[in-house]
Amino acid sequence: MSELLMSTKERVCLDAMCRIKRGEVSVVAAARLMGLSVRQARRVWKRFGAQGAAGLVHRLRGGVSNRRMPEELRERIVKRHQERYPDFGPTLACEKLAEDGLLLSPNTLTGLLKERGLWQRRRRRGKHRQRRERRASLGMMVQMDGSHHDWFEGRNGWCVLMVVIDDASNLTFARLYPAETTEAAFDAFGRWIKKYGIPRSVYVDRHGIYRDEDHAEKPTQFGRAMKELGVELICARSPQAKGRVERRNAVFQDRLVKELRLRNISDLEQANALLEKQFLKDLNGKYAVAPRHSVDLHRAVGRGVILEEILCVQEERVVGQDWCVRWRNRWLQIAAGKASAGLAGKRVMVKALAGGSLTITHQGVTLDHRLLAARPVAARVKPLIVNNKPWKPAADHPWNRDPVGRAHPRARPASATPQRALLAGTKTLSG
Repeated sequence: MSELLMSTKERVCLDAMCRIKRGEVSVVAAARLMGLSVRQARRVWKRFGAQGAAGLVHRLRGGVSNRRMPEELRERIVKRHQERYPDFGPTLACEKLAEDGLLLSPNTLTGLLKERGLWQRRRRRGKHRQRRERRASLGMMVQMDGSHHDWFEGRNGWCVLMVVIDDASNLTFARLYPAETTEAAFDAFGRWIKKYGIPRSVYVDRHGIYRDEDHAEKPTQFGRAMKELGVELICARSPQAKGRVERRNAVFQDRLVKELRLRNISDLEQANALLEKQFLKDLNGKYAVAPRHSVDLHRAVGRGVILEEILCVQEERVVGQDWCVRWRNRWLQIAAGKASAGLAGKRVMVKALAGGSLTITHQGVTLDHRLLAARPVAARVKPLIVNNKPWKPAADHPWNRDPVGRAHPRARPASATPQRALLAGTKTLSG
């Protein structure tokens, strides 16, 4: 049996097609789940009936469009736009660029600017808004928010309650954390998935966990995880937009605070135990409602997908020549088991899992590693010692011996005035 590689979007389509086949949803309803038009959904359903799951795989995967402009021309258009027409609308800018010999459509120009984070949408006059209806089925959308409050009324420090609520049924999950962090959001959302499944979309505010206002085109760690799971991330523009979870926060701030006071609970562990064992069950029994459609649209976690390695902080690191990776002032030594991969100088993915454990992967393969106690020190190279001192042989050295083997006295240097010494010797002999 051969394996079929599919992207997350294609797996979502496969799930929708299987639901149509089982009679759970219609083709029109499946089109909304897949984010396609009804006509395209019917084409996909027809292809699925003829080819099975293989018919859902995109035929142009990995290819480049034949109509794509050369990269040099794209860069020249963007440079010209930023130099002369940065505050022009796309239509007027294209007219001016056409006068400069650069022909393109307003949509193409907008796409080029969005790719580089240079597009700023103009504010328009406010439009009429109306109350949004609930989603029709369980799992179509959940709202998530962190509620900061003095939950223990001074018996302990302030903390945050991460609340997840289903938009269609008011089904609620909540858990207390020391602060509203990325790890807390991952843990709360992961617990929802383990209990109910993967929802189709999640509605959150514009906290830095979910959206980077300075780099809106770059997803945060949470946004990256939602993309890997195939969950649509929706960022609200006001607290009123996600009013369902905001109202649930008010219920918790009233009822949970009083329940903790009555039970004299003043730490997170006991409070979370109360939430899990009794409080949430009673709350859902009182406030949950039946959705308009009884079909549960939560998706199961795919086979081979490790949820903990998706809902975690992931960052790329470069492997040093000593096969060490630096992570938050800690040094990780990669084992020699993958020596054939030649990892020195290559990029690996470091994943900080819940509980503090770390995982290092390269091209989907997990690498064995160990934590070093201290920063690795480079090996010291012994310097080359060069002896420049003059060497004089000893008196009994073979160089100072006569052929017979007896040492002969060293020759004394000549006198500074040999003529005077010669005359002195002559006088001595004559006397």
